[in-house]
Amino acid sequence: MDHAAFNPPPGEAQELEPGIRRILAPNPSPMTFRGTNTYLLGRRRVAVIDPGPDDPAHLAAILGALGPGETVSHILLTHSHVDHSALVPALARATGAPVLAYGDSAAGRDPQIAAIAGLGGGEGIDAGFAPDHCLADGDTVEGDGWSLKAIWTPGHMGNHMCFAAADAVFTGDHVMGWATSMVSPPDGDLTAFMASLEKLQGRHDRVFYPAHGAPVTDPEARLAELIAHRRGREAQILAALDSGPATVAALTARIYTDVAPSLLKAAGRNVLAHLIDLTRRGLAAPQGELRAEAVFTRI
Repeated sequence: MDHAAFNPPPGEAQELEPGIRRILAPNPSPMTFRGTNTYLLGRRRVAVIDPGPDDPAHLAAILGALGPGETVSHILLTHSHVDHSALVPALARATGAPVLAYGDSAAGRDPQIAAIAGLGGGEGIDAGFAPDHCLADGDTVEGDGWSLKAIWTPGHMGNHMCFAAADAVFTGDHVMGWATSMVSPPDGDLTAFMASLEKLQGRHDRVFYPAHGAPVTDPEARLAELIAHRRGREAQILAALDSGPATVAALTARIYTDVAPSLLKAAGRNVLAHLIDLTRRGLAAPQGELRAEAVFTRI
């Protein structure tokens, strides 16, 4: 679809299919597109997926979308970046609903990547987030007329989960139609990200509901596209290293020639994630200690 055409009015609950409503938060940006999609699942006793940013107007919109006799029974979080999680405390106070997620903001991180000194990162992390209940991969959460299967999909962040309501999957930031996901170490892990894409490929779902942008109506095609995109980026990095050792900054400037200057820092984080993955796979290596400012060579 034309993703630029996706522009629903913030604060209005729109029914996407029976039992699934979306409310767009008013937090547009180059990283969030039109804003964060908050989803309401079910009727009567409702699950809220990704409450969104700490914005009183968005809280009022969520509560205002509840019909007569409806209450929030569960709050689920795909991952704890602040554009998804910052409203969780206020919504939990207002509804008394428990918060469910994979874990806190450090949960699921690869300890080897987390131990690398000087990586930087941490963009948008909600450091204080902690769920009331931690979900494991494959857990089922059941409510009033609805059921969700938790699918652990680390990569964009270690505690990232998707939630499947039969063949409709709420994919958070892992799969979006309008853009690829940022993978910024140490919270982001490209090796895990690729494995999570392949994990979703094995499901053959009908539709993805991402946390930003329009529904993905051909999930298999989008997953194949995202995997090909990452493999293509990897090939570009390796080809650039064939010309000689280079830093993350030099590789980013050489590869991302069509990106706005304001987005080059985010692009560089993706390049770093690729270089860590390539180093672990024995295809590249840093000169000296593995760190963000290292000079990398092709093996």
